[in-house]
Amino acid sequence: MINSETINTYIEILNEELLVAMGCTEPIAIAYASSVLRNMLKDKPKKIKAGFSGNIIKNVKSVIVPATGGMHGLKAAICAGIIANAPERQLEVLCSLKKEDAEKIKEYHETVEIEIYEIETDEAFEVDLQADGARVHFAKRHTNITLASINGKDLTDKYSGGQSDTVIGESVDRSLLNVESIIEFADTVDIERVRPLIERQINLNMAIAKEGINNEWGACIGKTLISGGTDTRIRARAYAAAGSDARMSGCEMPVCIISGSGNQGMTATIPVVTYAKDMEASKEQLIRALLVSDLITIHQKTGIGCLSAYCGAISAGCGAGCGIAYLNGGKYHEIAHTLVNAIAILSGTICDGAKPSCAAKIAMAVEAGILGYEMMKAGREFLGGDGIIVKGVENTIKNVGRLAKEGMSGTDKEIIKIMLETK
Repeated sequence: MINSETINTYIEILNEELLVAMGCTEPIAIAYASSVLRNMLKDKPKKIKAGFSGNIIKNVKSVIVPATGGMHGLKAAICAGIIANAPERQLEVLCSLKKEDAEKIKEYHETVEIEIYEIETDEAFEVDLQADGARVHFAKRHTNITLASINGKDLTDKYSGGQSDTVIGESVDRSLLNVESIIEFADTVDIERVRPLIERQINLNMAIAKEGINNEWGACIGKTLISGGTDTRIRARAYAAAGSDARMSGCEMPVCIISGSGNQGMTATIPVVTYAKDMEASKEQLIRALLVSDLITIHQKTGIGCLSAYCGAISAGCGAGCGIAYLNGGKYHEIAHTLVNAIAILSGTICDGAKPSCAAKIAMAVEAGILGYEMMKAGREFLGGDGIIVKGVENTIKNVGRLAKEGMSGTDKEIIKIMLETK
């Protein structure tokens, strides 16, 4: 029986993970950091030294930064944050910009001197900005300010709200996560304790999905899928992809993220909402199903890490399959088999940065989650010994973490090299 301590921990994890962000989270984290820099300096610097871990460079290179008039890349993210000058907005920092600010960003982009270099670090996530005696350093997570100082004066607590820590985001014990207790939590938690958080997730992520379907964004993966039919399975994939179509191409609508990623947040949300609507499930059933999807996604990502060579949308697609299984009355046995089946299908899909093709990967990730569930319903499953699948769902999840963190570390370095060589 799940105890009150575990319930409280799971709610803390959800509060920590389900943040709101406008724009792809890596460029937005850079914009947040540069906004802190500008705020300390009280003016726009003329010269900036900017260091980033390889994974940051990878995830910012090709994605459009919102509110910039279509600009993309590291320098655009820095300039947008400098002009925004709203560090209190954190991952919604660019929401403070007005339409006319796009021209200001462009002008600043043309005149400021920015020296960009790759930080030699074992951290997947690291940002270091310096200008005119001021320095801002982020590490491990998108909102984790480890240093903010100017002329030797430490202002870290002022800008971090006293929450700075080199391991912030690991303060809540994720080792308590396991599939069986996640399901029990979803079954028993007082729904009012999570309703505001999950309803915000539903509203934001479905709104940008509809925007992606209704208008021309990116490669229009969502619109392409929906043109082939309107059954539940197609719409679940199409709407999830459409949200990414819009977001990767600079849409200025906020989303609710998971594991530091809007794409993962949308992938874990939209298919479950689509199935719930067609089933005419109650709002409470939907919320409880999303708890399963969210927490199983987070559980998988705990072993993988925030950024890696392993495509995080795959974890979220597997989580969505579990949420769909839960909606259909699935318990531990059904959900565990759905998850193992889904993991077996697309594990090892690479992350080669944030960009329009993420939408297509999301569509495939959702399909893997749904196929994993359909296999389970038909009494079919992948067994221990099939590739990285081993007996026991928790053991299989551990193998995914090992594959992503250890096995794919060299792959990650090579991906970054290739991307830096590609114009």
